[in-house]
Amino acid sequence: MTDLEARIQGLPKAELHIHIEGSLEPEMMFELGQRNGVTLPYADVAQIHAAYDFANLQEFLDLYYAGMSVLRTRLDFQDLANAYFQRAEADGITRVEFFFDPQAHLERGIALDTVFEGLHAAAQTAAKRGISTGMIMCFLRHLTEADAFDLLERAEPYRSMLIGVGLDSSELGHPPRKFKNVFRAAQQLGLRLVAHAGEEGPPEYVWQALDELGVDRIDHGNRALEDQGLVRRLRADQIPLTVCPLSNLKLCVVDDLRSHPLRQMLDDGLLATVNSDDPAYFGGYLNENFLQIAEALGLSWKELELLAGNSLSASFDS
Repeated sequence: MTDLEARIQGLPKAELHIHIEGSLEPEMMFELGQRNGVTLPYADVAQIHAAYDFANLQEFLDLYYAGMSVLRTRLDFQDLANAYFQRAEADGITRVEFFFDPQAHLERGIALDTVFEGLHAAAQTAAKRGISTGMIMCFLRHLTEADAFDLLERAEPYRSMLIGVGLDSSELGHPPRKFKNVFRAAQQLGLRLVAHAGEEGPPEYVWQALDELGVDRIDHGNRALEDQGLVRRLRADQIPLTVCPLSNLKLCVVDDLRSHPLRQMLDDGLLATVNSDDPAYFGGYLNENFLQIAEALGLSWKELELLAGNSLSASFDS
């Protein structure tokens, strides 16, 4: 471990943009497939590793949802989350607010209590290791708002386990305003609101997330920099941006980390944070994102401390 890696590990920080299903490593995918008798289109772990090669967001999502097929039981979800929390502890993370996608499991015939109870059990174990957690239930934006309302209603027995709702999946062609009514209903239940916007979608999607959904945080937000009026709004209201450098590189949102907009976000006074998104698929957990973006952009130690501090102040536990 280099000196910089050790210093990053020692930084107190939160992770605010992690899809728990996106922490499914090839080894665990293969193991759970065997445990549950799920036939995967891969003969061994090496073939699964080779499959983690995709060109864009949609190709990734196709693989991502296929990988979920091995998650069948409460223990599967618990083991998945436990493995991530162990990595989080090793990275020096003290707070995790993680996304999960119940609709992707319901359509496979997995009961809602299986998902909630498995993830909640892992969160309780993480608390004993000194990591506070919050569960954010995401609506899949390629589905309808009626589907989202159905999920919100079905999740009512588990309300105490949730801190918020989010919006993820395929962004293009699915503007945030499509979900404005269900977000309003979630807010009335006391849930915090976040949404993916401005990753592949235009700045207008970020405006909609702010003004029509009323979100507390923007997940990604890269393309917000194309609209200076939007930049001024984000800066004035100090709306957090949960930025995911290695995800952006893997999904070709940026061609090179050296051209990543994180430096510009900091220069513009935006409340940017660093996160790992779907780390098993994108080549690195939180500390690797810190390390690679620091090296690519020449970030100073003071800037890394600022980013880590931003993550704690932007958390719903602050």
